Amino acid sequence: MPSISVVLPAWNEEHNIATAIQQAVTALEGIGADYEIIVVDDGSRDGTARVVGELQAGNPQLRLVRHEVNRGYGQALRSGYAAAQKDLVLIHHADSQFDLTEIKRFLPLLAQADIICGYRAQRADPFMRKVNALGWNTVVRLLFGYLARDIDCGFKLFRREVLEHVHLTATRGAMIDTELLASARARGYRIAELPVTHLPRLGGQPTGAHLDVIITSFRELFAFRRRLSAELASERRR
Repeated sequence: MPSISVVLPAWNEEHNIATAIQQAVTALEGIGADYEIIVVDDGSRDGTARVVGELQAGNPQLRLVRHEVNRGYGQALRSGYAAAQKDLVLIHHADSQFDLTEIKRFLPLLAQADIICGYRAQRADPFMRKVNALGWNTVVRLLFGYLARDIDCGFKLFRREVLEHVHLTATRGAMIDTELLASARARGYRIAELPVTHLPRLGGQPTGAHLDVIITSFRELFAFRRRLSAELASERRR
């Protein structure tokens, strides 16, 4: 029986969060998993936390972590990772753009990998988001080599023990995924990939394309490149 912590970051997702939680429940019970669902409410100004609280009454596996103010996607994931207690960690998003029942295809790959990254075979995003993603992936590849085909895909499954050996500091935007993959690969963890179904976003507003988020992500990216080199050098000296 797989033991899985689902980390579900949410910001102003009152109208989507119940569906996202139900999708996770359906997928995990479908594979007979021992699971928990950790919703990280990242300073929402709507009723996201209220909806989760109401659902907790009928689902003891559902947990809520709250940020009083919005700290960003990276910090939301980091808070969720810190709260995770199961052997595996699964990233899920409140926008429900992935079919979580496809997790059954991920599990067999754990025999040969520590991190399984989905990649969007047919990306259902606006044109400019695709352009932004191409630019980001290109820069990341120049700095760190090949990590994954779709670095920021929000469908990843990995062993929780990986978090004990990587130092994540990203706050906003896409940087958190690059930190995780680059740090893990540099320490010998194995990465595998699978194509996943990508669905159009039906509600809420994405924030990854905001200019301030992009600037912060690039600033964190170059700082991380320096920091990772220093960390690896220090570890070699031990």
